[in-house]
Amino acid sequence: MVSVDAGDTPGLARRPRRTVDVVTEQQPYDVIETHDEFELRRYPEHLVAEISVTAPFEEAGSRAFRALAGYINGQNRSRSTVAMTAPVVQQAGSVRVAMTAPVLQSEGESDDYVIAFVLPSGMTAVTVPVPTDPHVRTRVVPMHVAAALRFSGRGSEDAFARHLRALESALASAGLSAVGSPRFARFDAPYVPGLLRRNEVVIGIEA
Repeated sequence: MVSVDAGDTPGLARRPRRTVDVVTEQQPYDVIETHDEFELRRYPEHLVAEISVTAPFEEAGSRAFRALAGYINGQNRSRSTVAMTAPVVQQAGSVRVAMTAPVLQSEGESDDYVIAFVLPSGMTAVTVPVPTDPHVRTRVVPMHVAAALRFSGRGSEDAFARHLRALESALASAGLSAVGSPRFARFDAPYVPGLLRRNEVVIGIEA
């Protein structure tokens, strides 16, 4: 059973922003449909600051954090401080990762990941500060439709892989086709208890 939310725009429900870790802005999106296992969302065009790292899945975020935190804390040409926006997004950095397969690595194996901070919604390609660290880059992400499955817990590699398989199965049952690489989104600080943490697996959907 699929329920379609109603909102200010016919067929769409604007999901209000909430604070994450007290003061963090949340990336906005529109809910197009609500399924039992996932939401179908429309994400507006937005900016990210990102960095590529080679590390095991569960170490990639930590490896990237220092450079990305430096960027939003003034390590840019205008020496501007940029507000933190949730979530922090992790995605396989290699195009060889198939959409239909979970992003998995054998124990001890490392791979390339792209870790991204979503930048505030009012920022544009013209106003975004230019990084001084050559490893950090900013990028415009076009408007797109994606499916998102939300879950709590620590956000381990096994948890993301398990929920990715569940989302892929639900999409197949709903007759929806995924495109691109899955994104693994973490919304909360590491000190937030696992049961209170918000994590999501997000997959682009073919128009």
